[in-house]
Amino acid sequence: MSAFQITRDGAVAHLQLSRPAASNALDIRFWRDFGPALKALDATGEVRALVLSGAGRNFCAGMDISVFAGGAVLETGGPAERQAFHQAARDLQDALAQLERVRFPVIAAVQGACVGAGLDMIAACDLRLASADAYFRIEEINIGMMADVGSLQRLPKQLPDAVVREMAFLGISLGADRAERLGFVNAVHADAEAVVSAALEMARAIAAKAPLAISGSKAALNYARDHTVAEGLEWVAILQGSLWNTADIMAAIQARRSGQPPEFADLSPFRALGDDD
Repeated sequence: MSAFQITRDGAVAHLQLSRPAASNALDIRFWRDFGPALKALDATGEVRALVLSGAGRNFCAGMDISVFAGGAVLETGGPAERQAFHQAARDLQDALAQLERVRFPVIAAVQGACVGAGLDMIAACDLRLASADAYFRIEEINIGMMADVGSLQRLPKQLPDAVVREMAFLGISLGADRAERLGFVNAVHADAEAVVSAALEMARAIAAKAPLAISGSKAALNYARDHTVAEGLEWVAILQGSLWNTADIMAAIQARRSGQPPEFADLSPFRALGDDD
């Protein structure tokens, strides 16, 4: 059984974590398949927005302990083992970083528990919606380790520093209402069904925009997060020159005049080096 299921409705994709009996804990199948699945969606050029959700009561309970079965990845007794540990951590980080690298926005629809690696995952998403019962927690500190797959790096860009330190040091839960007040989630909805419905509606609205402009906006925002204002301005000036599309601009203007929905071309598909013909 797969760790997640992907469905498509036109330009909107929906990736649902599909291990509800385990509160969608992220097992080895997830870590093996998640990055390639996102790359495959991006490669089509047809996906314009993705909703990320979890089946059942909880969005994600974090890392499944089966990932550490055998213990080899946890050995740090010597230099070679420490190097292997470092590479394993990088592989986990890269899987979730793919959420930032795809050309389309990713919307997390969260209900119930979103802890540990689940929080790492949604921190890499572009937008976050939550049900009223959702809560977020850096769980690693409660089991004797620090978080190392993205929360400590991304959350300080999304929440006040003192709140992140409170979560990182005390292992406390951040409830949906407080998360919304602090700007971590975009909106709170009544329950899981409502939050997924709202996320899909948001995804359809994004999909109706010019894909090149959306992908460029995502790239520019991610770049600005990690660079100075001056660097971001210079970079976006270069990016705009590469993405400027008169056809999309005219289609948007004409649609506004006519009152009809605009039609935009998909992004160009691509094939990764080494893929079969």
